[in-house]
Amino acid sequence: MATSFTPGLRVAKNIIVRKERRLPLLGEVLVKSGDTVKADQVVAETKLPGRIFPVNVANALNVTPPELKEAMFKGIGDQVEEGEVLASIKSFFGLFRSEAKAPIHGTIESISFITGQVIVQAPPVPVQVKAFVDGRVIQVFSNEGVEVETNGSYIQGILGLGGETLGPIMMGVEAPNEVLTPDKLTPAMKGAVVIGGSLLRLDTVRRARELGINALVTGGFHDGDVKQLLGYDLGVAITGSEDIGLTLILTEGFGCIDMADRTFELLKSLEGRFASVNGATQIRAGVIRPEIIVTRDGEELQVETVHTGELTEGQTVRVIRNPYFGRIGKVTGLPPELTLIPTGAAVRILEVEFTDGERVSLPRTNIELILE
Repeated sequence: MATSFTPGLRVAKNIIVRKERRLPLLGEVLVKSGDTVKADQVVAETKLPGRIFPVNVANALNVTPPELKEAMFKGIGDQVEEGEVLASIKSFFGLFRSEAKAPIHGTIESISFITGQVIVQAPPVPVQVKAFVDGRVIQVFSNEGVEVETNGSYIQGILGLGGETLGPIMMGVEAPNEVLTPDKLTPAMKGAVVIGGSLLRLDTVRRARELGINALVTGGFHDGDVKQLLGYDLGVAITGSEDIGLTLILTEGFGCIDMADRTFELLKSLEGRFASVNGATQIRAGVIRPEIIVTRDGEELQVETVHTGELTEGQTVRVIRNPYFGRIGKVTGLPPELTLIPTGAAVRILEVEFTDGERVSLPRTNIELILE
C-alpha cells in the first residue's frame, strides 16, 4: 500500500491532553507537581513593568537642569498621584509660580540633573496564567509555569479569532448543515460555548455579544464578514488577541460549509459539559490551531496515539482547495507515479471518495488529514 505524509487536524473523543502554561517573564508558580487544578485556577503569576512617562521638568519650569535640585518636591522612589506637583519655582520677585505635575499615578524612577527630565513609571501590571483545563500538574517549570495533563475530548479548528475562554457547550442548531441565525440564540446561552452548523452570520456574532456568549463554533464564516468584524484584513499573523467580545472558531473554512459530521456529533454528545476554548491560530512558522478541550472526569485514561501525518488508504481527509474546498472523503488510492495536472505540473495525486459517493483525483497537496 502506498503512503504519503500530510498535515492534519485532530478530532478525538478521548485522549490524554497536555498543556504547557507559561508566564511571559519570570514570576511565581502557585501550585506544585501532583496538584489537581481547575480550568479557571491561577497557577502562576507575575508583574509586567509599568509604562514609562518622561517629564521635562526643567523645560516646564524654564530653569537649567542643575537648578532642579532646589525645585524638586519629590525624590527617586517616591509615589506620586496624577496631577501632583513634582517641582515648583517662583519667578519675578516671587509674584509668579511655575509648576511641573505628574502625568500619571506612579513612582519616580529617575531624576536627571543633566537633561532636566524626570521619569515617572506607572504601577506594574499583574499577569496571571490559569490552568485552562481541569487536570493534574505533571511538571513545574521553575518561576515560569506548569504543564497540566487531563483526559478529554479534543477538537482542532481551521481558524479562530479571540483568545482563551471557558463555558458549557450548548447546541445552537440541530444539524451540521443548518445556519446559526440570531433568533436561535437565547439569554440562557450567556457564558456558554454555542455550536453552529454550516454557517455563522455576522448579525449572529453581534447578537451573541449582546447576550454575553463566550464562544461560537461553526463550520464556515464568510471572509468578508471577518474584515467587518475586525475592521481590517486578517493577514497571516497569529490570531488570538482580537478584541471582538467572544471567541470564534471555524472548523471547516470560509463560506457556507457544513460542519463535518464526526465533529458535529462529538460536540453534540458533549452538550452540557464544560469546555476550554482557544481561538489562537498560526499557519506559518510553527503551526498553532484553534482548539476545544472537554475534560472527561472519571473516565478511564487512554494512551494518546501519536500521529506522524502518514497518509494511507482509508484515511479521512478534507479538501483545502477549490473546486472541492471543504468536502470530506476517504482516500481510496495513492498512485505512486507522477501525474500531469491542468496547470502543467507533474505531481503525485490521490483518489478520494466523498460521502455522497463521488470519486475524484486530486493533488496530494490539496488535502489535509482529519486525525482520529
